[in-house]
Amino acid sequence: MGFFDRLTGKPANPQPAPADSAPPSPEKLATAGGVLPQLAAAKAKLVAKDLPGAMAIYEEVLAAAGDRPDVLLTLSGDLGTHGHVRELVELVAPRYDAQRHGPGPGLNLLQAYLAVRQPEAAQHLLDLLFALGRPELEERLFGFSRAIAEIDLASEERVAHVAPEERRISLVSVSKPAWFYGLEGQADRLLPRQEGRLRRVAFTQSALLGDANVMERAARPEDATGRFTRGFALWLADTFWAGAGYEAIAGVGVFSPKHFALFPVEWTPDNLRQLNESVEGGLDYVVTSALRDRNADYELTARIWEVKKFRELKSFTARWTPADADAALRQLHDQLRAYMEWRALPAGNGLAYAPPAAPLAYVQALGAALAQFLAEKDVIAADHAPADASLFLQAALANPGDARAQLALVTALLRLRPRGPLPDDAALAHARAWLASEAAAATGAGGIAL
Repeated sequence: MGFFDRLTGKPANPQPAPADSAPPSPEKLATAGGVLPQLAAAKAKLVAKDLPGAMAIYEEVLAAAGDRPDVLLTLSGDLGTHGHVRELVELVAPRYDAQRHGPGPGLNLLQAYLAVRQPEAAQHLLDLLFALGRPELEERLFGFSRAIAEIDLASEERVAHVAPEERRISLVSVSKPAWFYGLEGQADRLLPRQEGRLRRVAFTQSALLGDANVMERAARPEDATGRFTRGFALWLADTFWAGAGYEAIAGVGVFSPKHFALFPVEWTPDNLRQLNESVEGGLDYVVTSALRDRNADYELTARIWEVKKFRELKSFTARWTPADADAALRQLHDQLRAYMEWRALPAGNGLAYAPPAAPLAYVQALGAALAQFLAEKDVIAADHAPADASLFLQAALANPGDARAQLALVTALLRLRPRGPLPDDAALAHARAWLASEAAAATGAGGIAL
């Protein structure tokens, strides 16, 4: 039983209430006595975002019935579902006994230990759950074992030499396409007008798994793999900005002081709850992803989460080498759009969208564009942003019919101009040729001078 699983059984048949009476409130049910009404009242307070009120009820229940497996199971499931994993650990860990309470509460507690990055406690609990000898749980427990190993890669002893303030991560929410910043004068032509009830979706920076030196890697100027972890989220957000019925943001991490973050483990329900609470009005969906690089053999898993219940809806996996990266990424992109029922906006409403022919180069350009923009705003150090236009030119040449790739090159050159003479004659010549074309005129960008 995990955070997102619910234990369903046949409900008791309540006595019908008089027709003229209102249903009792959870608070009244709680004061009437009985564990189940109290747990229901606590859950109602969680739904109403009254965590202190729920915790007060839980303390009362645990004082009277804290050794009951059903109480620990329900309590841990409700706290986990609503993202309160630290409180879950606080209440359940001192009371849980694997032999007496069974695996259900233990699995919820194990997920909470992973969410709060306590691999030693998680490993001890995992050993107890394995000792139960339940064959039907083995596959799931092996999955937890792998997750604990990933957390160990980012354990405190590996980053003890980094000062605490240097490990503080801020989340940057990107609400416009990375290629757009610098073209605000063409907003009416380039950005779509969305109408009706919009589904709000966030795409988070990919976790980078299997790198024991991820903290040191993040402190250096970005490389292609690190850039991909941000560019992939920007590509998906770029796609859904141009889709009907969606409002999209991309979330990337920035360390203090002034460099990008890399995430060594996948986003957890607790992270998703924090992200949701940071967005005004909340989110409907979050798409997370995790990248693993084994000597240029790449594996990327994307997960679609429903925020209301903090549950995973679907996952897709792509594997590629440098020789077939574009085909694998196009297929993953198609799968995500199909599952989320993406459809293009009508012609004439913003820049028309078509998937890039060479997505890997485009993803790299988007990651580089964000680095330039954040360096310009003094969010990251200048030496962590590209000093030339080579990545942008590569994307523009690989995607000749994609206006977005061309505009990314144009805005990159506009940002590089204040640093002195533009360093890349080939990039400048290509951008000027495109700006003089009918395709550029159709976007409204034809009047830009380089």
